[in-house]
Order: sequence, then structure tokens, then C-alpha cells
Amino acid sequence: MPFFEEVELGDQVGPVEAIATDENVASFCDIWSPPTPNRFTDAETARQSGMEGPIVPGIMAMAMMAKLLTDWAGPDAIRDLDVVFRQPVPHNRPLNLEATITDLRQEDGLNIAECDILMLGSKGERHVGGKAIVSLPSRNL
Repeated sequence: MPFFEEVELGDQVGPVEAIATDENVASFCDIWSPPTPNRFTDAETARQSGMEGPIVPGIMAMAMMAKLLTDWAGPDAIRDLDVVFRQPVPHNRPLNLEATITDLRQEDGLNIAECDILMLGSKGERHVGGKAIVSLPSRNL
């Protein structure tokens, strides 16, 4: 886990490669319980919705992005995660998750790192992008 004093503007978190497999998405949907059939697990329903195939649920994509940050900064670090979905996230393809530190500040007694965060396809397709606010511990405590 990084200390606030060790992080600099422009530092990268990741990249980390992840793959949302059909099995991962089905397990996620079993817990989440969206109505079925749905565009997340059923190829025909996805095609009827204009997709090439089943897609990763938005909240699952956000969870994958949050994991990048919590693996880096700890389980209680995320203060805010705000993303925009640019294009559907496909199953069974490599996804690159990365964040860049864009601001460092102390606010309300917290050491804040603000990040641009991205989920990219293996060919650079921008699936999801956004901003995250992360709280980091201080070395000086």
C-alpha cells in the first residue's frame, strides 16, 4: 500500500489485465439476480439489443475497476468512483485496467489522490473511463 508522501502526479496504477469470462459473468448475475434472459448471459437477447454478444454488466465492470484501486491502496481507500461507459464491455477478451494520479491534496483530514481510471480493450478500445477519489495513509502518523 502506498503512502501519500510517496505518490506523485502522473504516477500509474496498473496496468492490470483482466478477463470477464462467461462463467464469471454468469456467477455475478446469479448473485445480482437481474431478470432473465438478459443481454449479460444470453447471446440471442444481446443480439436483439443490438450487441454482438453478451456484455459485462456495468456494475461488474465498475467492480473490476474498483478492485484495481483497492489492490493498490487498500480495501477502504475508495471515496468516490464515477465512470462513463463508452462502449459495451465484451466477455472473454483481455481488458486492461489502469489509473493515473491527476491530483494530490489534503482535504477534511484525509490524504486524497484523484485518478483518471480506464478500462481498455486489447486494441486500445476505450470501454469505460472516469475519475476516482482515493484516500491514502500518511507515513508521518
